[in-house]
Amino acid sequence: MGQQEKVATSLAGAVSEEISASLAPVDAELERRYPGDPGTRQPVHTVYVPADVLAADTVRSWGDQALDALDRHAPDAASLAAVLGLDDALAAPVYDRVRAKLEREPIEDLRVDFEDGYGTRPDAEEDAAAARAARLVAEAYRDGTAAPWTGIRMKCMEAPVRDRGIRTLDIFLTGLLDAGGLPDGLVLTLPKVTYPEQVTAMVRLLEGFEKTRGLPPGRIGFEIQIETSQAILATDGTATVARMIQAAEGRATGLHYGTFDYSACLGVSAAYQASDHPAADHAKAIMQVAAAGTGVRLSDGSTNVLPVGPTPKVHDAWRLHHRLTRRALARAYYQGWDMHPGHLPTRYAAVFAFYREGFEQAAARLTRYAHRTGGDVMDEPATAKALSGYLLRGLDCGALDIAEVARATGLTRADLEAFALPRRADLTASAP
Repeated sequence: MGQQEKVATSLAGAVSEEISASLAPVDAELERRYPGDPGTRQPVHTVYVPADVLAADTVRSWGDQALDALDRHAPDAASLAAVLGLDDALAAPVYDRVRAKLEREPIEDLRVDFEDGYGTRPDAEEDAAAARAARLVAEAYRDGTAAPWTGIRMKCMEAPVRDRGIRTLDIFLTGLLDAGGLPDGLVLTLPKVTYPEQVTAMVRLLEGFEKTRGLPPGRIGFEIQIETSQAILATDGTATVARMIQAAEGRATGLHYGTFDYSACLGVSAAYQASDHPAADHAKAIMQVAAAGTGVRLSDGSTNVLPVGPTPKVHDAWRLHHRLTRRALARAYYQGWDMHPGHLPTRYAAVFAFYREGFEQAAARLTRYAHRTGGDVMDEPATAKALSGYLLRGLDCGALDIAEVARATGLTRADLEAFALPRRADLTASAP
């Protein structure tokens, strides 16, 4: 072992104690404001269906329509790979997994829309639609046909529609409770949020509902939809979206970018309104930084170019949607919106290819890190966290399976989760 080193210090122990005492409020604030990712599965997309279109078989119908689109426009792996430019080695694995996904779980997150996609209706009609939505959602969860996440997008907190939105939410939640309880996958979306006070109002609304119905405080969370420029930058120059997250008092689960409302708010011409416009990139970058470490997840928007019509037109729409989805994934926007059944094949093709093409390299790097075997890249704990998170997301969506991950890494899912969700103290202590 060699000669034992003599260890000497100069500072009295009281110095460290004083510093720790002075920083105790900061430590508590850090834990409260930045709890980190919740470590649960995040859906790869959200499908919006107008409330009057919702049916008992919506999820299965979308899957069947997506499979039919594949049969008509890309009936085999080679044809889909040619359309999307997939590597030959990925063609069959991706195609087979896309078809399996569309048969097993075509929609991961379903939002019943009472806002733009539904419009303004007579009160009695929207009342009935909200009650019907609650009944259909409850029935779907009971019989096992529901998407893993399901909920509604209510009308916003602006004065002209505020009361209507509150009433619709009340009817929907009341219907679910009366039908047996709130499902674990319940998700609510608050659109067109401009001021943090509107988020606070949503918090007070949910608190009131929970108290009235005897639910645990904080049981109901919600997504904040970013559709206005004021939601990104306030008049005083501050990042409004960061204040919104704090105004949610721990209830915010996601920030969803609204492609077309936000673009229109900035005066972007209709022909150029898209999720890859510079204005969109700026907004999502601010959202991403504001949400980092808070446990609030980010979702990209949608494309309004639908894959319908003759095969060449469908292929053009597929290439666009695939490119936008891959672009979002590379920027760590792991969720997006899909507006048509024909978008499902390219959503899953893009997602599966993203995880499968990087699987071997990610598995090898994480294995070297886990077993300290070295290699040509010196990874840190933060990189191990990213690598394991990548593999876990691939497992959650169906791009990868646990057997192949275990073969490649020698790690279990519990091992991956330990790397992906290290305690802050452990991460700090092990950092160079």
